[in-house]
Amino acid sequence: QVQLVESGGGLVQAGGSLRLSCVASGRTFSNYFMGWFRQAPGKEREFVAAISWSGHRTAATDSLKGRFTISRDNAKNTLYLQMNSLKPEDTAVYYCAAGQKRLGPYQYEYDYWGQGTQVTVSS
Repeated sequence: QVQLVESGGGLVQAGGSLRLSCVASGRTFSNYFMGWFRQAPGKEREFVAAISWSGHRTAATDSLKGRFTISRDNAKNTLYLQMNSLKPEDTAVYYCAAGQKRLGPYQYEYDYWGQGTQVTVSS
């Protein structure tokens, strides 16, 4: 089992920045590729970004590239999502997830999920 706990969400004005963190425990963090997903009110959960176990490979939704950056620190068992130039449409609950099958954008590729952290962007 891997336990994931997100933090760093909150209320921010449009144009601002937030950095989300996800701390993992239970099993060797560096054995897992990691991802961020988000779910806005009334919408399905969607892929944001993912990162390989080493941190050398990343993937992200095209529309978010340039504003959102995923990274990880295996020594701290922590995953990050740096979000810049935030927009009201970025308002959502953000989830981190861990998987071993394949680094990708599909939820079924991830085995463990955190409880989520709320990000609200005001206009």
